[in-house]
Amino acid sequence: MAVPRCRAVFLVGFMGAGKSTVGRALGRRLNWLFEDLDDRVVQSEGRSIAEIFCHSGEAAFRMVEHSALKQVCSELKRGASRIIALGGGAFAQRANMDLLRSSGAPIVFLSAPVEELWARCARQAAENGIERPLLQDLDQFRALHDSRRKSYMKASLKIETAGLGVDAIAAEIAEKLGLASPAAGSESGETV
Repeated sequence: MAVPRCRAVFLVGFMGAGKSTVGRALGRRLNWLFEDLDDRVVQSEGRSIAEIFCHSGEAAFRMVEHSALKQVCSELKRGASRIIALGGGAFAQRANMDLLRSSGAPIVFLSAPVEELWARCARQAAENGIERPLLQDLDQFRALHDSRRKSYMKASLKIETAGLGVDAIAAEIAEKLGLASPAAGSESGETV
């Protein structure tokens, strides 16, 4: 896949896909900045994603998320090259999808089987004491995954992450986008 030299890469995918972990590794590999869009939302709102969902609802969260994404896209015109990880539902919103496409930056879908995503999210929540508003039960999780997957499949590039280490995923993205050759011997062994 030949993609012209770009100044940004957007990572999309469901909860647990490894967008932030892979994004940080890809940023290190390319010597680019990394940003998690959810962090920008939390900073602008002064409260966690779970608190926004609980007290203001998903619609209010999506408005703040879209505003943050518009800000990021505007900054790309004059700022340093960067990797941006989006929250699981961001790319499923039509306005966000249109905004990302108009940016001209590649959109990379990190994919894994839904059972693996569920296990990753449950493990992460338990290890870090994180509350995930949309992590209630496996059937609900699977239904949400299935509905969002249709949007994710519209990304520029799909990368299967199951069974791969973080550095291997970052190397594959860089190689497929023609951004850099994979760095030899830089595997950390970290998994998504």
